[in-house]
Amino acid sequence: MHIVVLMVAMMTVQPSFVQTSAAGEAKPIKMVVLGDSLSAGLGLPGAAAFPAKLQKALRDKGIEVEITNAGVSGDTASGGRDRLDWSVPEGTQAVIVELGANDALRGIDPKITREALSDIVSRLKKRGIAVMLCGMLAPPNYGSDYAARFDAIYPDLAKAFDVPLYPFFLNGVAADAKLNQADGVHPTAEGVDIIVKNVLPTVEAFLGTIKGQPS
Repeated sequence: MHIVVLMVAMMTVQPSFVQTSAAGEAKPIKMVVLGDSLSAGLGLPGAAAFPAKLQKALRDKGIEVEITNAGVSGDTASGGRDRLDWSVPEGTQAVIVELGANDALRGIDPKITREALSDIVSRLKKRGIAVMLCGMLAPPNYGSDYAARFDAIYPDLAKAFDVPLYPFFLNGVAADAKLNQADGVHPTAEGVDIIVKNVLPTVEAFLGTIKGQPS
C-alpha cells in the first residue's frame, strides 16, 4: 500500500520536475548592442540605458537574453568597425548595430559610413552572428542631397545582407524637448522607454529567428 502511494506521489511531482529542469537548461541568448552615445546611455545611469531597458522588456515577455552595452560615446560607424572584434566577443549570437548618428552630425561622406557599416555586417555574418540594423536620419543642415544619400544607407544594407531593419532609432523621441536631455540630442530615461517600446516588436521577431536555430 505504501509503495503504491509513493509511486502515485512520484508520478504527480514528475511533470513539474521536468519543467523545472528544462527551464534550468534554457540558456539566454547573448546579444551585444554595438552603438554610440544614443544606445550607450550618455547622461543616464546604466540601468536606464537602452540595452538594460531592452533586456528587462524582453525578460518581462519571457525571452531570456543577456545584453551587453557596447556603446561608445562619440563613435562613428568607422570607429565601431575598428573595435568590432573586441566589442563583440566569441559566443555572441546576436548584434544590434546602432551607429551612424555621429557621422551625420559631422557631415561625414555617406560613402564612408556605408562602407563601414557594410564591413561590420559582413564580418558579423561571417562569424555566424545574427545582425539587426537600427537606422538613422541625417539632420537637415547638410541639405537634401546629403540626406538622401545618408538615409538610403540603412535600407540598402538591410536588403543587400538580408537583415532586419528598424528604420529610425529615435522614432517618437527625436525633436521632442520633453523626451530629450538639455542638449536636445540624447534621450531622457522616459525617451529611452519610448524607444524600447517602439523597437520591441522588431527585436522580438529578430530573436525569434535565433531561438529557432539549433544551439
